[in-house]
Amino acid sequence: MKHTDDKQQHPSLYLGVCCQSEEPRLPLHTSIALFLLSYCECKSFKVFLVSSKSTSFQTLKSQLPESVDVSDTQLKDLPQLVKGCRLPAVLDETGRLCRAGLAVVLRHIINKTLEADPSRNDVLALLGFKKTCLKACAEVSKWTRLCEIGIPSAVEEHLQNPTNQYQQLPLSILTLEQRLAEPVKVHNDDKIRRQKLQEQRQNEKNESPTGQGDVDNESKPGQSAQVCDTLELRAALAKLSVDSVPALTTRENSEIRKVKTTDLPPLERVFAEGLYFTLTDVVLLPCIYQYLCSLQAHAADTLHRLPHLLHWYSRVQDVPGVLRASKACGMALSIPHVPTSGLPEPSAEDNPTSLLEQEENQEMTTDQPFVGGPRPTMTKLKENGIEAVFAPHPCPAWTLPWDSLPGAINPTEGKMSNIRAVRKRQQLNNLVATVTELAKPGYTIVDFCSGTGHVGIVLAHTLPDCQVILIENKEESLVRAQCRSEELGLKNIGFIQANLDYFTGPFHIGVALHACGVATDMVMEHCIQAGASFVISPCCYGFIQNAVKFTFPKSKRFQETLTYKEHMILCRFADQTAVQLPPERRLIGKQCMGLVDLDRSWAAETQGYLVRVMTMEPESCSPKNNMLVGRPPKKIGLETSASQLEALVYN
Repeated sequence: MKHTDDKQQHPSLYLGVCCQSEEPRLPLHTSIALFLLSYCECKSFKVFLVSSKSTSFQTLKSQLPESVDVSDTQLKDLPQLVKGCRLPAVLDETGRLCRAGLAVVLRHIINKTLEADPSRNDVLALLGFKKTCLKACAEVSKWTRLCEIGIPSAVEEHLQNPTNQYQQLPLSILTLEQRLAEPVKVHNDDKIRRQKLQEQRQNEKNESPTGQGDVDNESKPGQSAQVCDTLELRAALAKLSVDSVPALTTRENSEIRKVKTTDLPPLERVFAEGLYFTLTDVVLLPCIYQYLCSLQAHAADTLHRLPHLLHWYSRVQDVPGVLRASKACGMALSIPHVPTSGLPEPSAEDNPTSLLEQEENQEMTTDQPFVGGPRPTMTKLKENGIEAVFAPHPCPAWTLPWDSLPGAINPTEGKMSNIRAVRKRQQLNNLVATVTELAKPGYTIVDFCSGTGHVGIVLAHTLPDCQVILIENKEESLVRAQCRSEELGLKNIGFIQANLDYFTGPFHIGVALHACGVATDMVMEHCIQAGASFVISPCCYGFIQNAVKFTFPKSKRFQETLTYKEHMILCRFADQTAVQLPPERRLIGKQCMGLVDLDRSWAAETQGYLVRVMTMEPESCSPKNNMLVGRPPKKIGLETSASQLEALVYN
């Protein structure tokens, strides 16, 4: 099936299909997307099931909702933008804006549903408080990482290799079990907590006519839990505007109103993120369903360790629309019978708290308060022959012809102040000059963390023989960039809304202006993996910390000289470069910036890269005026063809 760049009637949603024992199978990310489409009753997309080879999807028919328009296609026939992304992905009607990655695609499905029917309050509620559910990217949010990556990956691994996995539960499942056991806080929850206290006291009176309500309540925890379920589940379902479930409007009596907030009972967790059914529950349900189905005869040995997960699984089925959507996707939800007697107690090795602590220690380092200044650390580096060194700028006077450029390119046309716009133009001069030095006709240039497209749009206009792709996680910013490019009539530009990890396409040059914190390191790593040159202006050094993929210091020499905490001192003081600070402090901040970026450059050089750390011209264009310019080793350098790059990236 061939696709063109012509406008389509509906955006296209591409979902992956994998093969197991020569039979096609829907991976969890695909099952989740189909379940959401069914739950939302969304008909705004043309859905394509994508496989690497021609195959029959007849065996998958029971898992495909009849309300969804589904076709099949092969990987080789995907549009170019989609081909460069991990699925699931959505290509808009113009064929120029691609949204990739599970969380991004699911949120887009919700938004398209609301565009078609703004009255769907139940769908709007999926986005959670302030519409931020699963909005933070997995690199910075442990919760997004658990839901979008951790649990689906663990269940996929379990499904493909279930041997010896029944006794030892996946860490991500145990993490979820612990999360579901925790009380919750919701916005303005005092009223619900007071009503909970009132219902508890009323229940005690009803069950204890002799006046021994407190004693009776202590002896019957099951009854107390039942009251909690009734109140909090009512509150949760009322949020979905379900007619059959009244909202909590009963006013508590004066005695209850006098109770201090700190003395009110906590709210029991109803759904994954707290009190309300959100997109997170939509993501988890197909995963947990598949996991429970796979246990079969081993359920009794396993599920007694997951009481809160089973409770959540039961509650989710009470949400209107869930059973209907599940049935349409071939999921026959049911609660496994788990005997409660004669089962062994969970061992210390299976304790979610201890395992969580191990995960925390392995993946992240908790911030600690800093004591003292950067001088001892800088002195220690100097004693070991390490000092910040800045390469000369190759073309300090180079500038774009701003006065003759179209208005939509010039930052002065935006909402920023004139002073800021002038500085932005100076920053762009530096990046565009450097990219122009590296670029050749036919090159693909990727503007990472592109925002509203200041860098990418200038590059697309300045280098018409190159293809420019803008990648940004914030939809609002990317849509603005797309509008600007349409106003300019640019044809050599594409847009991808995704986290960095979901872009897998080949490219020759990666560029990023003021990539915050570890975003700089993520862009560098992406360029190195693709064998591409990079031009990066780092920012927000104080936000640098150990993450899933990175530990600091990064280079061997820095690791041999500094501890993590000492390196973080450098990062913290690298942010002390604001113009209002005393000159001496700004100079120390600049040196700290240079040292942090020197560590980054040395780490890249171990991959064969030639890296220069330089200062933008004029230096006053930004307090964060460093620029990292890296060229790949010759074997995968600038002369590498697009086909060679593609083979390098995918193999």
